[in-house]
Amino acid sequence: MVGKYGLHAMYAQIAVLSILAIILFTKTTNTPRGIRNNNAGNIRWDGQTEWLGMSGADADGFVVFSDPIYGVRAMTKILKSYNRRGVFRLNDIVSTWAPSNENDTDSYIKSVSKNTGIDADATVIPAQYPAVISALIYHENGQQPYSENLIKNGVLLG
Repeated sequence: MVGKYGLHAMYAQIAVLSILAIILFTKTTNTPRGIRNNNAGNIRWDGQTEWLGMSGADADGFVVFSDPIYGVRAMTKILKSYNRRGVFRLNDIVSTWAPSNENDTDSYIKSVSKNTGIDADATVIPAQYPAVISALIYHENGQQPYSENLIKNGVLLG
């Protein structure tokens, strides 16, 4: 037998837990994939690379990192690999990052150029990687939720 207030308390607890479950589910499903996966650059897994901090891949083949700093580190590693291959200009970087067969690359270039203040035809130097990465994150996810410190530290790890 449940006491006079015990039944009401039980119903109240069930209601609170139900509301919390709805809030958590809504937050998870409304959060962009890149942010949910701690992979704000939306890096696809190639089936071979074992990224530092990688905890797996999602059902669509995007890398899942254990912490956002590892996603930023991976973005830095990719930008450095572009640099080694002679991909220096902002428009070439964005075109390689977001090829036109999957993206509106011209719009993407304009967005990154506007958000970094770097001309689309300008050469990007490593000191500009934090700004470029922040702009890529913003364009990929419609938001850039990470602190300047997290981005800089991720770049340093890369």
